[in-house]
Amino acid sequence: MLFDLDLREYQVLFLVAVAVCALLVASPALSRLLVYPRTESFTEMWLLGPNHMAEDYPFNLTSGSNYNVYLGLANHLGYCAYYVVEVKFRNETQSSPTFLGSVGNLTSSNLTSLYNLTVFVSDEGSWEERLTFSFDYGFNSSLMQVQFHSMVLKGEALNMVGESTAWNATKKVFFGNLLFETWIYNATLNDFQFHGRSVDLKFNMTT
Repeated sequence: MLFDLDLREYQVLFLVAVAVCALLVASPALSRLLVYPRTESFTEMWLLGPNHMAEDYPFNLTSGSNYNVYLGLANHLGYCAYYVVEVKFRNETQSSPTFLGSVGNLTSSNLTSLYNLTVFVSDEGSWEERLTFSFDYGFNSSLMQVQFHSMVLKGEALNMVGESTAWNATKKVFFGNLLFETWIYNATLNDFQFHGRSVDLKFNMTT
């Protein structure tokens, strides 16, 4: 009889504990006080076309014409992050972000950034911006090259004198590649380091 009483008491305590936990989880006010463990920390990066979808990206470009894309970041790192997105342009022979050996670490391009986007994103927050850009370039028929003068990004003219891209007879394009690389501030190093996130646009520079 005593054993049955103790068992019933434990059952009551168990049910009460379950009910309290259920109320804590279900209550929106109390749930703000609960700290759930993170399973992983990461940064999302995306690039969308002019219609704000993952399609219809500009490809056949004309000198002097404006084009639009949407660039975005989402922070799931567990703290407010200070990002710099470096904007770079490359032709087929120049450096691009690559995976380092069997480790699988993505390394940044060694090209100089044409423009930097500075962004603070709160934990579980996101940032997105519509970017308007154009290129000013000419065609050198003797060298079969497109030779760049400048790029306009967000209304700012960026010097590209000395940059060029050669005719690819196999693909029948004057290849161009606009890179967006994410760098993040490291408080320990007191400097920015490549964050292993990049997206890009590939173009045919039409003449």
